[in-house]
Amino acid sequence: MRRKRVLPLAALLLCAPALAGTAPAVAAPQTAPQAAPAGPLRILLTNDDGYNAPGIRKAFQRLTAAGHDVTIVAPLTNQSGAGTKMSNAPTITVKHPEPKVWAVDGSPGDSVAFGLAEVFAGDAPDLVVSGTNFGPNVAGLATHSGTVGGAVAALEHGVPAIALSTGGVTVPDPVTTVNAMGPTLDFAVKLIDRLRARARSGPLLPQGVGLNVNHPVVGADGKGTAAGVAATFQDPQTLLEPDFTDAGDGTWKVAVKVDLQPAAKGGDLEAVVANRIAVSPMSPNWNTGPVDHAVTSALIAGLRP
Repeated sequence: MRRKRVLPLAALLLCAPALAGTAPAVAAPQTAPQAAPAGPLRILLTNDDGYNAPGIRKAFQRLTAAGHDVTIVAPLTNQSGAGTKMSNAPTITVKHPEPKVWAVDGSPGDSVAFGLAEVFAGDAPDLVVSGTNFGPNVAGLATHSGTVGGAVAALEHGVPAIALSTGGVTVPDPVTTVNAMGPTLDFAVKLIDRLRARARSGPLLPQGVGLNVNHPVVGADGKGTAAGVAATFQDPQTLLEPDFTDAGDGTWKVAVKVDLQPAAKGGDLEAVVANRIAVSPMSPNWNTGPVDHAVTSALIAGLRP
């Protein structure tokens, strides 16, 4: 599985102004990151569950109540598992059902691309928030997540982004998860306030770096308080494995099973299982670190076309 490059989160949050002036080992975004405003932020809010899903509506209400100027630009229909998909159709349908709400008949990436190009044309938002959605986006789930994909699309355009997910490894009933979205969004407001305070006159996050935030479901009703916050990385395991069965008529049946391995120490899965909030930095590409580059260089040394 391809794994996103991660940066030390403590250094990221404490030293964002300094890091913003360095050259990160990621692809250059289309626009340079802008300085965070001293006051409330202009936020593009997206998701993968659809523009009218409970998570994004709760996020809109909570972020607006915190004083931010929030605009929903999200998929028209449920796009869970869409990952970083971008449409290549000649046309795309977009609806504007109410003020501050745009519904794009496409993926989360399509929604963010449309939002940046049209809704926020010429004046990019200060932050893109994707979520909160049903279920965790940890380990291999993050790689294929539409929630994470929406954040990645923003990072590709040089806009700071946070992916928000609510859920644990076990799947509670939907009502419990919706209840847990309250604590998720309370934490998101605190995190955004922290980023804004740390940024001072610089960008909210270093160039090309976003945050993947996974909030556990705590308590029988989902309204419990998380045990803490952990700076994590994406656990390398896949979690989900397809099981194919030959129906004997030229078709195959597929069932997706959870293949849970021991959690990597310090990873996002370990944190969520322990009822802690996992916060993992991520980049919008598949680049790895300098050690991996050295391995590749040694591998091809002396090879000729």
